Amino acid sequence: MRLVRDHTILSVVVGSRAYGLAVDGSDVDRRGVFVAPTPLFWRFEKPPTHVDGPLPEQFSWEVERFCGLALDANPTVLECLWSPLVERITPVGEELLALRAAFLSLRAHRTFLRYAESQFRKLEGDLRNRGEPQWKHVMHMLRLMISGRHLVRHGEPLVDVGDHRELLLAVRRGEVPWDDITVRRAELTADMDKALATSPLPAEPDRARVEEFLISVRRRGLE
Repeated sequence: MRLVRDHTILSVVVGSRAYGLAVDGSDVDRRGVFVAPTPLFWRFEKPPTHVDGPLPEQFSWEVERFCGLALDANPTVLECLWSPLVERITPVGEELLALRAAFLSLRAHRTFLRYAESQFRKLEGDLRNRGEPQWKHVMHMLRLMISGRHLVRHGEPLVDVGDHRELLLAVRRGEVPWDDITVRRAELTADMDKALATSPLPAEPDRARVEEFLISVRRRGLE
């Protein structure tokens, strides 16, 4: 917990409050990035790659793990870099945000669709086993695809989906038939596939630039 308390460089709010989908009683979901002091890596027991807490609904990554996931276009990690709700940031955190475009690439097309496909298969299982899916998870599947479509089209993820709030909250309430959900999912998939041809995203992320940042952070960790 001390690593999060003493060495966090970036802490943001994600979840429904960042998405523009908050309702009464919505949790405050926090995600962060910490930098473990460099000498800790000299031990047999390395620093953790992630930490839960200390606040409820709080999760933080060590900066190297965070950067690796971001280079792979992990949707959960990328949204941290674009969250409109920044609660804590240090000068090193500002460097990380200034670097955020270096993490982006056309890998996002595959990654976002793979995440959405995994969620869809779980929802189909709920439908078979329980008679209906977990509608909150259906909402987040569609939200993920809307964000991914925006990323492929425009070159950055869409975190605040408030323009789609009415539809997405109707989905959460179970007011949208499952057949309509499957149609919307297919439309969003087709939109993302079509956007590939004109996407501003590079084929690969700028791994060298990210690595240069990490080396600089580790060197400064010796001071």
